[in-house]
Amino acid sequence: MDDILQIFKKIFLFNPDEQWIFTNFYFWVFFVIVFAIFSLFHSRILLRNTFLFFASLFFYYKTSELFVLILIFTTFFSYWAGSKIFKAKSEGGKKAYLLLGLLVNLLLLCYFKYSYFLTDVVNDLFGTSFRVFDAFAWLGNTAAGANIFDVDNIMLPVGISFYTFQSISYLMDIYRKRIEPVDNMLNFGFYVSFFPQLVAGPIVRASDFIPQIHKKFFLSRNQFGIAIFWILNGFAKKIIMSDYIAVNFVDRVFENPTMYSGFENLVALFGYSLQVYADFSGYTDMAIGVAMLMGFYLPKNFNSPYKAPNPGNFWKRWHISLSKWLQDYLYIPMGGNRGATFGTYCCIVTITAIGVILSGSLWVAAAISVIALIITVVIWLKPEKRLKIHTNMNSMNTMLLGGIWHGASWNFMIWGGLNGIGMVVFKFWKNRNVYLRTGILLLLLIAFLALAIFYPAPAFNIGVVWVGVIFIGTFIRMVYNLFNGKSKFSTLEYCWAVFQTFVFITFTRLFFRSGSNLDPEEANLTAWNTAKDMVSQIGGKWDLNVIPQMVSEYSGVFMLIVIGMVIHWIPENFKRRYRIWFAKMPLPLMLLAVIVVVFVVYQFITSDLQKFIYFQF
Repeated sequence: MDDILQIFKKIFLFNPDEQWIFTNFYFWVFFVIVFAIFSLFHSRILLRNTFLFFASLFFYYKTSELFVLILIFTTFFSYWAGSKIFKAKSEGGKKAYLLLGLLVNLLLLCYFKYSYFLTDVVNDLFGTSFRVFDAFAWLGNTAAGANIFDVDNIMLPVGISFYTFQSISYLMDIYRKRIEPVDNMLNFGFYVSFFPQLVAGPIVRASDFIPQIHKKFFLSRNQFGIAIFWILNGFAKKIIMSDYIAVNFVDRVFENPTMYSGFENLVALFGYSLQVYADFSGYTDMAIGVAMLMGFYLPKNFNSPYKAPNPGNFWKRWHISLSKWLQDYLYIPMGGNRGATFGTYCCIVTITAIGVILSGSLWVAAAISVIALIITVVIWLKPEKRLKIHTNMNSMNTMLLGGIWHGASWNFMIWGGLNGIGMVVFKFWKNRNVYLRTGILLLLLIAFLALAIFYPAPAFNIGVVWVGVIFIGTFIRMVYNLFNGKSKFSTLEYCWAVFQTFVFITFTRLFFRSGSNLDPEEANLTAWNTAKDMVSQIGGKWDLNVIPQMVSEYSGVFMLIVIGMVIHWIPENFKRRYRIWFAKMPLPLMLLAVIVVVFVVYQFITSDLQKFIYFQF
């Protein structure tokens, strides 16, 4: 009897050490039960949606405990605001209710996600010593009449960014008349909280998903097979590629970069690029598969991002649901490629000011001032360049805000800014001929060499190597043109562009990873020191004699990194064929394949299941 009681406690009571994630055994027990009950009344739409709404709330409780109350509040409030926007008689009334809905959702998100960040800004600006205060914990203590919750620390609810963005898309789509409000609170609750994508996306747009909640269940034999494939594919990505590489190598290096050689730091950085992709896309694959088994279709969130030939294309392949959300609800309202708005200037000035304050560096302030002056002069002297500059400013704003969405720290701002710079530079670069490109790269290489010689620093050494490699490739292309080469070498040029983009994206991840998994109160300093130490190691003097020993010691990890990248770069047509082949397997053979895959995957499981990286966002 006690054993049965313990099992029920594990199932129904929250345990912070056993949060439900897709790699947790209890999650799959939960899903089997949910799917079995779901199958009893899947044709009765309101009953089905109501059941899935409450099942999703229970799932969220098992990941976040009492934060489920925040989810419930957001759901009820957004449903009410949406109906008010739709029923308002005047345009002013619609805008007023939209503004109220956006403010409440964003203020709630900002309170939990950016309190430490904003407190740091205020303290740095005014020399104060304010500390964060958890008002919700205080309310809980007041209601309970005891000090149960810690009021000195603000915990981030899992998935709050995702369900907040979904609520905002619902309000915006009603205002734009893309959809009408959901006629039932239970149906709307199901849309906001649908458990496969609740805690880490993909971000589901109201106009895409809400029509599905009114449709009858349908699942063909091939769709069933594809759903099983996505679940297994995501499971293998997460456990084999992401967790194994992280636990056995990447996390160790990032925790203390100075204990490892420059070669190990560099491999850890590239390993993290594979880890974060396998982790996040693995979650998305499983979410898509689980949802498909219940007859619902989530948007594609990844499209082989490391095949991207430029930074702009990368963001059309990586976290596609967020990129499209930012494009529709930030980039376009700011003016997009039509020009600048008040929001364009307000946004970039505010973010820049915050960055300068947090950096505390006069050099940063001077550099930003010079850039702003140059842009102002160009706009004034060359009006024909104004539209292009404004478009690039909107792109930069979008990437900076995307960086801040990922995390409230200086490092995430740098990461977002670097991605924005990469996109802007590429727009300039693609219109230059090979001779001008070669000349610019030669000047950059000379500049980095001079800096490395007269002002030795690891960052300048990295610059010499990186620019030098790109210069050699561009120089070869220029020589080929000079001798009237006829062949286009389009495949080789594409591969060269993919290589450059992958290296660039990987180095921006130095700041992304350094800012992750940290206590918000100390995130800025710790993240910056980690990034600085890794740059010092990578750009410092290498002992080439120890590389064979390192490769031998971490042979399993290095082999997985190589295998993972090779699989990633396999042509999409080939991947599509083996997905279809799996989906058409006879059911007994498919069951055998599932057993084999699960057995193999569990050989790679570490002692503690690793949380998904994007749970913190």
